[in-house]
Amino acid sequence: TAKRVARRSPELIDDPLFREFFGLAEMPERTRLETTLGSGVIVDPAGYILTNFHVIGDADAIVVALADGRAAPAQDIGIDPESDLAVLRTDLDNLPVLPLGDAGAVQVGDVVLAIGNPFGVGQTVTQGIVSATGRNRVGINTFENFLQTDAAINPGNSGGALINAAGALIGINTAILAGGGGNQGISFAIPTSMAAALLPELIDAGGVKRGWIGIDGRDVMGDAGGGIRIVAVMRGGPADQAGVLPGDILRGIGDTPVRDSRDAIDAISALAPGSDVTLLVQRGSAAVELRTRVSTRPQLKIPQRG
Repeated sequence: TAKRVARRSPELIDDPLFREFFGLAEMPERTRLETTLGSGVIVDPAGYILTNFHVIGDADAIVVALADGRAAPAQDIGIDPESDLAVLRTDLDNLPVLPLGDAGAVQVGDVVLAIGNPFGVGQTVTQGIVSATGRNRVGINTFENFLQTDAAINPGNSGGALINAAGALIGINTAILAGGGGNQGISFAIPTSMAAALLPELIDAGGVKRGWIGIDGRDVMGDAGGGIRIVAVMRGGPADQAGVLPGDILRGIGDTPVRDSRDAIDAISALAPGSDVTLLVQRGSAAVELRTRVSTRPQLKIPQRG
């Protein structure tokens, strides 16, 4: 790890990493450029760069600058606002790649390094430990499975690398919880297991298609069986066509039990659009099985984080 950091690994985009230009329509006589900073990681020698969606989501143009001094324009190839991941591509050649580590093998207490470009000062490395794994109720993204660390993460680190003691990429630094505007030792990274699962679709299709059945529900409280109580059904949607009614309690999706809304979101989104699925609902004292065909989850625009 020390050797990788010491040689200022060019696969860690920084110095500064992304320069985004925004033209402001209210100034027709002069073009004003607004520049923001972020970080990224080269994950493929063909020039693919993994970063956060919120880093590049509103960019009119993107320039990547490598730690070896080279800089070039980049194009956004694929975005997924709900997981806050994006893939860019640059035509620069002879690009080194940061190898993907096994995020599934990460354990609480493991030493990690966060690498990025905080506040635009240049490549910076901070050390910490893994504080928790599988954080999925933080409320930052729709789809979450964060690694939590106490490594210092600051503005400009978003999209940068979280690496293990062997120097392998295990996460993409994404967000912090900060009460006073600075780092408080609670940082979150998207694990490479999630990023690797989405990367092929982001590259090939430009986005991620997830399942959708058109319901809104609330967690059932005080019931040992769990589930979600349906409060709204989208007219004409898959659930409506199957006969789901407001007041039903959704207990299962296919073979997956539903204990709460997080289970429901994860299970539904994992369904392939166009596939058929059985919904197990409780209606009064009766258990009812309803069959429907899954639609494609609408693309949602996620508010930008600074």
